[in-house]
Amino acid sequence: LKLVWLTDLHPLETESAVANMSFWDVPGMKAGVVTGDLAWALLQHAKENKYAIPAFNCTSSSTINSVLEAGKELNRPVMIQFSEGGSAFVAGKALPNEKGKLQASILGAVAGAHFARAVAPAYGIPVLVHSDHCAKKLLPWFDGMLEADEAYFKEHGEPLFSSHMLDLSEEPDEENIEICAKYLKRMAPMKQILEMEIGITGGVEDGVDNSGAAKEKLYSTPQDVFNVYKGLNPISHMHPPPAVGSPLQQPSATSMVSTRLETWC
Repeated sequence: LKLVWLTDLHPLETESAVANMSFWDVPGMKAGVVTGDLAWALLQHAKENKYAIPAFNCTSSSTINSVLEAGKELNRPVMIQFSEGGSAFVAGKALPNEKGKLQASILGAVAGAHFARAVAPAYGIPVLVHSDHCAKKLLPWFDGMLEADEAYFKEHGEPLFSSHMLDLSEEPDEENIEICAKYLKRMAPMKQILEMEIGITGGVEDGVDNSGAAKEKLYSTPQDVFNVYKGLNPISHMHPPPAVGSPLQQPSATSMVSTRLETWC
């Protein structure tokens, strides 16, 4: 399990907290995919009641079903998410996925989101549909998903996906925030949530190797987080505290970081 996004509570403490709350208390909460204000309210409820929502990288209809089945058995909200590579697998490895176009990755993510929307209500739990780490070189994939969001929004009044993640941590912070702001302006009219990452990730992740990085580079600072807030909050409040590559340097800033449980299936 990789800890990245939703609540400041340590995941080992969540079980007892969850027993004392009900996400069904959120006004308007429903079974199936939730977006916009309702999705944001669910995340805020989780933070306030100190429980985490697990996010699972899915690669097929079978893995999506497995996640939904687990959520149904436990009566807990879940997050279905797609990586760029996993999205291509959803569409099928025989399809072209050219650099700079990423046709199969776009098709697979969109198809997976539509499938999740079709079956999620039958499982009787709230579901968020999310896309995982998107580096700068993968922005064509992000663009394709947003086009699908906008088309779905035009017809249904809500985006196809609940949220997306941009991981531009390889880029300078200023460029990272600038690109995130550009996309958030496009997402804000749909009340879509944006997750972003600030600071580098220690070790190796998504093909990016920072195992030799200087120790001081492995820590984000309160100023890093505040810069994200200044750059994004005037556009939309629907951006959780940024995911950080490594823990914050100053313990006093930990309240600004939230946690998501993430795994692959």
